Amino acid sequence: MKSILLLLTALLGLVSAANAQSTIRPGRAIEIRIQGVPNEEMVRVNNTYPVSQSGYIRMPFIGNVHAAGLSSTNLASRIESAYKSAEIYTSPTIQVIVSSDDTVMENVVTVGGQVTAPGPVKFQPGMTLYQAVQAARGATPFGSMYRVKLIRNGKLREYDLTKTQFKGVLVRPNDTIEVPQKNIWGR
Repeated sequence: MKSILLLLTALLGLVSAANAQSTIRPGRAIEIRIQGVPNEEMVRVNNTYPVSQSGYIRMPFIGNVHAAGLSSTNLASRIESAYKSAEIYTSPTIQVIVSSDDTVMENVVTVGGQVTAPGPVKFQPGMTLYQAVQAARGATPFGSMYRVKLIRNGKLREYDLTKTQFKGVLVRPNDTIEVPQKNIWGR
């Protein structure tokens, strides 16, 4: 009887250790895979996402999703629900893989709005605002390069990337770039 109790105690200890290890923490990178959507959509979502220090990841089409403190299964369910409730995907299947590294600090720039591949773009030293937009596969036919927004530390600046003088504006890790929709004048 003692050996059965010891065995059960050991198993419970292993289960709790496994649960503690699979909890998502800020500063980690998680890999997200999606199925049940068209192939071109899979390319946009399948990626490695850094968890910000505030505990969020930035997902294409749905924006920030709180990840810290959740298990990979709970985060997958949360992302699936967000895509369904936003009526972006009807039956996605999300898989979340938590990295085994203690900290993964991948520097990214988030590019959103009217770009072909919105989402995180790997930051490269010396990267310009124009290069970041191009790394997101450029503006869609509806995107305006006349009013590209750069958000850094809560401050918004707007640049006309059709002018050479602004194409060289340097970006920094964790910047957010928004390519707006063209207005009625095509700008």
